[in-house]
Order: sequence, then C-alpha cells, then structure tokens
Amino acid sequence: MNNVEFNLVYNAISFAIAAFGASTIFFLLQRSQVSPAYKTALTLSSLVCLITTYHYLRIFESFNNAYLLKDGLVIESGMQFNNAYRYVDWLLTVPLLLLEFVLILRLPHSVTYKKGFALVAASALMVLLGYPGETLTIGFAKIIWWILAMIPFSYILYEMVYGIGMSIKTQPMIVQPLFKKTRLLIILSWSFYPLVYILPLLGFSAFVSIQVGYTFVDIIAKSVFGILIYIIAQRKSEIGA
Repeated sequence: MNNVEFNLVYNAISFAIAAFGASTIFFLLQRSQVSPAYKTALTLSSLVCLITTYHYLRIFESFNNAYLLKDGLVIESGMQFNNAYRYVDWLLTVPLLLLEFVLILRLPHSVTYKKGFALVAASALMVLLGYPGETLTIGFAKIIWWILAMIPFSYILYEMVYGIGMSIKTQPMIVQPLFKKTRLLIILSWSFYPLVYILPLLGFSAFVSIQVGYTFVDIIAKSVFGILIYIIAQRKSEIGA
C-alpha cells in the first residue's frame, strides 16, 4: 500500500464516521415529525447508524494501529488489521435495515412477523457465511463461501422484487414511487457487496478496494436508505396512512 492508497482508506473511514454520527442524531431528532406507527422505524435507522459509528471508530483505530505513514512511506506496524469489525457490524445492522423496511410498510401483524423473521434470518445467515471467505485472501475456498453466502442473498433479492414488491402495491399512491426507489436502492447497493467481496480474485488491490468499496456502499445502504425511510414515514404520517 502506497501513501495515496493509505490516505484514500484513511479519509474514506473518517468520512464514514462523520456521516454515520450525523445520521444517528438526525434520525433521532426526526422521530417527532412522524406518527407513532413509524417512530420504531426511525429508531431502528438511528440504532443502525449508531452501531455502525462505533464499529467504524474501531476500524479506524485498527487501521491506524496496523499501518503508519512516515516520510511518505506506509509502514506495517506488525499489528494485524481487524476486519472482523465489519462483519460484527453487519450481523447486527443488516437484519435491522430489512426489519425497518418491513415495518414502514405497516402490513398486518401476521404478515409483518412472517416477512420480518424470514428476512432477518436470511440476512444473518448471509453475513455468517460471508465471513470465512473474507478471511481467505484468494483461492477456491473463497469462491465456495461466496457461493454459499449468495444463496440467502438471492432469497433476499427475490423477496424484495416479488414478496415486498406485491406489498408495495397496497401502499398509498403518493408513497409507492418512494417505496420503489427505496427497494431499488437496497437491491443496487447490496449487489455491490458481493462484487467488492471478489475484487481480489479479479486482480484488484485487496485491502484498499475492500475497505473503500465497503465504506462507500455502507453509507448508501444505511444513511441514504434511512433518509428515504424517513421521507416515506413523514408522507404517510401526513395523510394518516
């Protein structure tokens, strides 16, 4: 890793900490702007960003302990960079992201429970299967774990397109376009994760591409996603839906 790559990772993580910290405060303050039925969804948005802020602080700390920039050269300190922080974060936040999307639909309790449980379980399994492959720099084993993680990931995408897609049609017309944009954001942003995952196998610099790629997608999948959830909640609150 050269000094340009070092600064790229350093600044990306630093920016993410600021973005998630600000998002946490914003979503908490905006709870008063929506009806009680949607306060839980905004609470989850805030909780997701709070958890991510903490883990990015730990990632930042681990990065600074593992690499030193001195006289224009990047020196490895001998301490290992802990990439497990990302997976612990995803294990907590990814199920919450899907749950808040289900809650904002305000479906019947039985449907909410069924869809929420299935998506939470699938997302947790996806993260757990992805971690072993992430710790393998390259090789056939990494591809196997990637394929296994793609099975629950494919189910989530299917549910977003067809299962949740049918539920969107039951929403008030004024918010249906917003729901579709939010769903599209989930599909597109989450599709970048498996791509970043296999970038080292395609010849890209493993550490830099993974850290910058995951950080960029995290901001979109959490902060930007949360903003769309807030707008939907506000619109539905205004019409009493």
